[in-house]
Amino acid sequence: MKSGLATLILALLTALPAQAASCSWSARMEEDEGGSVMMASVCGGSKGDAHLMLACFGKPVLSYDLGAAGGQLEPGISGSFTFKAGDKSLTKKLELEAMYNYFTTELSGPAEPLLSLLRGKGEVTVSADKYGAATFPLKGSGAAIGKVLAECGKGSGGEAD
Repeated sequence: MKSGLATLILALLTALPAQAASCSWSARMEEDEGGSVMMASVCGGSKGDAHLMLACFGKPVLSYDLGAAGGQLEPGISGSFTFKAGDKSLTKKLELEAMYNYFTTELSGPAEPLLSLLRGKGEVTVSADKYGAATFPLKGSGAAIGKVLAECGKGSGGEAD
C-alpha cells in the first residue's frame, strides 16, 4: 500500500492546483502505478491550500494535507486529529507520509464513523493542538465518497447532499 499511496500522492500533487479554485468535493480517476484509482478530494483552510483526499487501496485511505500551515514536518510522526461537523465529532490518529508531508489513515471500510461524518452537510473542521484547524465544505461529499467506496467494491453509493 505504501508505494501505491506514494505514487497516488505524487499524481495528486500535479492535479490539486486546478481543483483548489472551487474547494468543493469531486471524484475522478487518478493514475497509480497499479492502474487507475478513484480519488475523492476537497480543498479548504483559510487559504484553500489544505486538502482532504480519499482513495481505496483494499480499504479506504484518508489523507490530510495541512497546506502551508503544516510547514516541513518531522518524518515518523503522527497526530491525533479531531473531525467536527455539526454536533458530531471524533478523533483519529493519522500517520505522516513523510515523503509528501501528508497525514494518512487507513479506514475500516464503508461503515467507518469518520466516513459517515464526512458525508454530512455543512462543513467539517479538522483540528489538532499542534497543527491548528482547517475547515472544509461537505457539499458533494456523499456522492464523491460514494464513488470511491463503489470502486472498493464495498460502497453503496453517495447520499444526497
